[in-house]
Amino acid sequence: MHWPEEQPLLQHRSTPLGLKIDPFQTVPPPAPQLGSYAYETFNCGKAGNKMIQGLIFDCDGTLADTMPLHWQAWQVVTKRYGVEFTEDRFYSLGGVPTRHILQMLAEEQGLSIDALSVAKEKEDTYLVMLPQVTPIESVVEVARSHRGKLPMAVASGGSRYAIDLVLRQIGIRDWFQTVVTNEDVVRQKPAPDIFLEAAKRIGVQPQFCRAFEDTDLGMQAIRDAGMEAVDIRTMLAR
Repeated sequence: MHWPEEQPLLQHRSTPLGLKIDPFQTVPPPAPQLGSYAYETFNCGKAGNKMIQGLIFDCDGTLADTMPLHWQAWQVVTKRYGVEFTEDRFYSLGGVPTRHILQMLAEEQGLSIDALSVAKEKEDTYLVMLPQVTPIESVVEVARSHRGKLPMAVASGGSRYAIDLVLRQIGIRDWFQTVVTNEDVVRQKPAPDIFLEAAKRIGVQPQFCRAFEDTDLGMQAIRDAGMEAVDIRTMLAR
């Protein structure tokens, strides 16, 4: 995928919230206040020297509070098949499709399992818990405030079926012009492909997109796509 090259911009240092700090500035800017939510931080006018024209959101752990439920489902299937998988590693692999994680774990541990079949068992176990899914309000509010004002997309390493159900569960599916999932790209996060595909579908060049993520792999994917990256873990920690 080849986008027209943008003219070089003044290089800035990025904070996890996507704020831009002039490299020659000696006093850091004040931290955003998220109590009543500082939407001016995310109002999609200028970001540095460029105009933000589109928003892209991860789903699991970003828009929807699903990660604890995914972990519960993982515990069920890993115990069933004798696969070692720690909680820390689970969170570090956020955004990687289940089948890829299972293939990796099986190779590491010398196990003979059908990764696709076990991945389906894990997803079925998770979907039973779907009624427990709730929105991550601080991030959903960002999407709500720009609904109908800017094109928006979801870019998720989950399956199309599951992500669509999650977005409907929290009542926001119709806010997004497109939903890109692991079936839509060959290279998964941390490769930038899923975010590039989302930008293409909403008709916005990557350098004019702002994307929201909750994992290190997702943040790498956004940055490698040439987009402005917002780490929502910083938002939730406030």
